Amino acid sequence: MIAVTVNRTLLTVAAVLLLTAIRASAHHSFAAEYDEDNLITVAGTVSKFEWINPHALLFVDGTDSAGKAGRWKFEMGSPGSLERQGWKKTDLKTGDRIIVEGFAAKDGGNMASARMVKLADGRRLFGGSQCTPGNPARFPTK
Repeated sequence: MIAVTVNRTLLTVAAVLLLTAIRASAHHSFAAEYDEDNLITVAGTVSKFEWINPHALLFVDGTDSAGKAGRWKFEMGSPGSLERQGWKKTDLKTGDRIIVEGFAAKDGGNMASARMVKLADGRRLFGGSQCTPGNPARFPTK
C-alpha cells in the first residue's frame, strides 16, 4: 500500500515537472534570442502576416541596410498588445511596401524581433512585445 502511494506521488511529481519544463521551453526571453545591440532595418514587401498568439509574425521579402536580401521573419507582440499600440489585424496586407526596424537574431539568420514598422500609408507603429527595448508602453508619457 505504501509502495503504491509513493509510486503514485513520484509519478505525479514527474508529470508536473515535465509539463513545467515543456511550458518554460515554449516561451523564451528577448535576451536569449535577440541582440539588443544589433538593430537592423529591412525594406521590402509583406509576404505574409500572421495575427496569432503568443506572437504575431511578419514575413518580409526585402533587403537590409547591409544589402542582405531574402525573406525575413519578424516576431512581434501578441495581437492584444499590438492592438493597444494602435494596430489592427488588417494593417498589413500581402504586397504592401514597408520598412521594419528590429533586433537581429543572435544566430545570424534572417529573423528579428520587430521594433518599429513603417506602414505603406506612412504610419509608424511599435511592433514589439512588452519586453522589446524601446517599448513606449513601458515608458508612458503623461
